[in-house]
Amino acid sequence: MATPLSASKFLAALRAEGVHVVQVGNWTTHNRNHKGAWGPVHGVMQHHTGPYSSEAAMVELCRTGYSGLPGPLCHGVIDRSGTVHLVGYGRANHAGSGDDDVLAAVIREDKKLPADNEANTDGNARFYGFEAINKGDGQAWPDAQVEAMVRASAALCRAHGWHAESVIAHKEWQPGKPDPAGVDMGKFRARVAERLKHPASWSPSTTKPPAPKPQPPTVEERLTALEKRVTALEKKES
Repeated sequence: MATPLSASKFLAALRAEGVHVVQVGNWTTHNRNHKGAWGPVHGVMQHHTGPYSSEAAMVELCRTGYSGLPGPLCHGVIDRSGTVHLVGYGRANHAGSGDDDVLAAVIREDKKLPADNEANTDGNARFYGFEAINKGDGQAWPDAQVEAMVRASAALCRAHGWHAESVIAHKEWQPGKPDPAGVDMGKFRARVAERLKHPASWSPSTTKPPAPKPQPPTVEERLTALEKRVTALEKKES
């Protein structure tokens, strides 16, 4: 449980984690707070957008919403290059109603989530939300995009002192939701957990692999070394 970060601290946390951020319009005050609570927050929720005509059009849709579901539809839209477009801050129409048992597990930071078989709890008040641009039909996930999803999740966990178990998928929260399709959330949380072991500036690509452990000599190598010693002794005696 935590009080939501201020918009400025939210932005600073993302940037500190190495996330490339674009600020869209009046994102810091664009929200649905007049419709209900924003906070306390308990975690970060990842989504995919579904079909789109262009990435720019999807960013705008997530900012403004549509008939029956006004925007913002998330806090940040993660495009396929890994840029996070901030479109709103505060209560956003992204999580909808989900399972109270899942929420309890997130609060406890359980290693395993229960099945989401109920929709009885308001998630818009309780989760930060990111929409990753993906059609959800088997479309590939670019490495840069997934890395941005991981970093954005880690940034908020780090800011609140949460562990990786505070990061969930929409499909783990609300019955019938598939998103983010094709993303193994167990592996995803493992990547978040690895980031949280390091400073926010850490980058996996710049981390040197551990030096290989020395291996004992083979039988052939030991015989060769022995033969060389015998030969050297014979030459010395002659």
